[in-house]
Amino acid sequence: MSARFIALSECLTAKRPADTPVSWHAGRYYCAGEFHAAVCRWTDKLKGQPEQRYALYTEDAYPFAVLLFALLYAGKEVWIPGNNRPGTAQQLTEQGCRLIGDWHAAAIQDYLLDAAPCPDRQLAPLDSSSAQLVMFTSGSTGEAKPVPKRLIQLQREAEMLEKQWGRQLAGAAALATVSHQHIYGLLFRILWPLSAGRCFHSRIYFNAEAIAHQDCPAYWVASPAHLKRLDQPLATKFAAIFSSGGPLSHEAALQVSARCGQAALEIFGSTETGGIAWRRQGAEPVTAWALFDGMKLDYERGRWRLQSPYLLNGERLELADRIELLDDGRFILSGRLDRIVKVEEKRLSLSEMEKRLAELPWISDAVTLMIAKSRDTVGACVVLNQDGRQLLAEQGRPGLIRQIREALCHWFDAVVLPRKWLILDSIPLTAQGKIDTRLLNELLTPDSRQLPQVLGLELVPRRAELKLLIPHELAYFADHFRNYPILPGVVQIAWAEHYGKVFFDINQPFSHMDVIKFVRRIKPGDALTLSLEWNAQAGKLYFTMSSEQGPHSSGRLVYGKTP
Repeated sequence: MSARFIALSECLTAKRPADTPVSWHAGRYYCAGEFHAAVCRWTDKLKGQPEQRYALYTEDAYPFAVLLFALLYAGKEVWIPGNNRPGTAQQLTEQGCRLIGDWHAAAIQDYLLDAAPCPDRQLAPLDSSSAQLVMFTSGSTGEAKPVPKRLIQLQREAEMLEKQWGRQLAGAAALATVSHQHIYGLLFRILWPLSAGRCFHSRIYFNAEAIAHQDCPAYWVASPAHLKRLDQPLATKFAAIFSSGGPLSHEAALQVSARCGQAALEIFGSTETGGIAWRRQGAEPVTAWALFDGMKLDYERGRWRLQSPYLLNGERLELADRIELLDDGRFILSGRLDRIVKVEEKRLSLSEMEKRLAELPWISDAVTLMIAKSRDTVGACVVLNQDGRQLLAEQGRPGLIRQIREALCHWFDAVVLPRKWLILDSIPLTAQGKIDTRLLNELLTPDSRQLPQVLGLELVPRRAELKLLIPHELAYFADHFRNYPILPGVVQIAWAEHYGKVFFDINQPFSHMDVIKFVRRIKPGDALTLSLEWNAQAGKLYFTMSSEQGPHSSGRLVYGKTP
């Protein structure tokens, strides 16, 4: 561990030079003296507030670091949610949290980051055993679960990371394509650099091309989703590339090595456990994971249990993973135990279903979900490869799904096969690089009386394209018109707004509509494409509904102040 490493509890009390860069934020460096001053100013401000529990969310990492340490110094309990959606804000408020940061209900415009240095102001070390944070799991069903953490747990993990890779990173800055609102991003892009005296970049770089233009020595904090999408070599030579959130396939690992000049360091762990193990794949597939120092696995009553220095009071945590422990102490992951479901009283492993789907010659990626309605069914979301797209073009969606179901019958009873299908260009992810199960559930289970059936989705930043089928049972057809049903224009506009708010962060009030056009009628059973494009700066949502016959409707919805 380097001599400059400082415990998290002492990050603002140790005598680190005031001009040591802490973060690159908003076009300039913020140094240790400025960080200390901003934390002091916010600490004084927060100590006078009566609330004890705060929900902290910021888009940028440096304001987050300032507010986090100020809240801890003010003796507050810090809740760190994975997103700042209105529903999340409501749930946290109901649990007694005051919102602080980039919340639309209570957005802070001035983070007081430019406070004048105050070298005479002394802060005592934090009590790392009592300072408490609450993180959240992404949840296998999409429902987030709070996980309390003491600062000492995060401090121990930062120390272990520095012992493992500190010499390799040296003075490299942390650049990230993942959010700090999850434990992996929080540790690797904020807390570990703070302790080690490394600079971290405040903004999230949403793609590899953006970080490739940085000319400073750096390491990359990424997820498998970002690494799998590398489509060209990167000129930047990173000190290290870290990946967490799921295992990299060997094919993706080879692609990273070829395009970045080095293998990714994969981290296995969870919000509850912290990091458990790591691996690095080379020319040959590496399926085994190596435990971090201090970790121990024990098998008891059909479950693996973890002993870890990050767990308090000698606690042993039961894991939901299938593990094969090797003689050399490494282990192989074989799916999760908690993805066993019952369909018509027959047991099904969703992990196995995904594995079998991904092995088919037409599919490159797949996610399955349990859909609990009047009758429990399985939904499958698949990403087609080139052969799959060709089969789709030749045989259509019914022919493609029929072939997939016939292939799955080699392993599964027909009763457990997926009944809901969604064809995607990529699996949608949360800001933490986890599969967005909430979104997939919403797309697979619409109210067929109110919304269209979603057959496919292509999603890129600021743009979404949905393949829709218009259900015959829509409530709007009965009176519009009884003998000649057509979809009302107001419903088409409502659908554009509904899906716009599903895919984009639209929180401004609706203002007005522009250039609305209705060109062709939409009837029951029609197959349509709904194209959406969101211009956040202008507050405009552009939509077009079209089919093979051409455009049916189009226009733009404007949000913000009334003109």
